[in-house]
Amino acid sequence: MHTKDLLAGELRAAGLADMADKAANGHYHDYLSPLDFPELQLAADLEAAGTPEAMALRERAFDGDFDASIEESEEWAKSPEGQFAMQSLFRR
Repeated sequence: MHTKDLLAGELRAAGLADMADKAANGHYHDYLSPLDFPELQLAADLEAAGTPEAMALRERAFDGDFDASIEESEEWAKSPEGQFAMQSLFRR
């Protein structure tokens, strides 16, 4: 299961449907998000929700439970965006 879908399911189970919809679209994902620091936005949004369930998910996010998998990382590295990023890093 893709980690964006795992997060979306956990958010939905916690009663956070709007956040779950964002997660399902990759909004909080390491490689799919348009945000520079999606995990910080996830933490902020969970804190704003403020429910015990949201705060428990926030702790899990800090523990890395929803970080992109190795497979997702490798997939991104092979993508045009990933290739461009790697070339930019290693230019002399």
